[in-house]
Amino acid sequence: MQEFLVVLPQTTAEYHAHVYFDPATRPAAAWLREELERRFPVRMGRWREQPVGPHSKPMYQVAFGPELFGQVVPFLMLNRQGLDILIHPESGLGHADDHAVRCAWLGDKLPLDIAFLERIDAGELPA
Repeated sequence: MQEFLVVLPQTTAEYHAHVYFDPATRPAAAWLREELERRFPVRMGRWREQPVGPHSKPMYQVAFGPELFGQVVPFLMLNRQGLDILIHPESGLGHADDHAVRCAWLGDKLPLDIAFLERIDAGELPA
């Protein structure tokens, strides 16, 4: 019989939402960023105007505690303005699986460089 790993939400350190944009959707991304900062105690990452790390499009990251998941994620769902958003935990069980397996997408699922994340998990690249 196959064994499965149980991951409990209360063991997740925090969640990240990656908000993807391009030149045409950057104004919507800026509006969403301002609304998130105004409404929630989140940590905003810097604007990444070029693809970085495993991400195939420009984006910024929004970090928030598990206690805010039930507020931030529905807000993103209802106000994403057509933007694609990746939501994943920081579970401590591996960056690759957090981004590819233990994740949710709002909008289109974009390609990610999972091999890059596997190299982080293997200690070949800094986290």
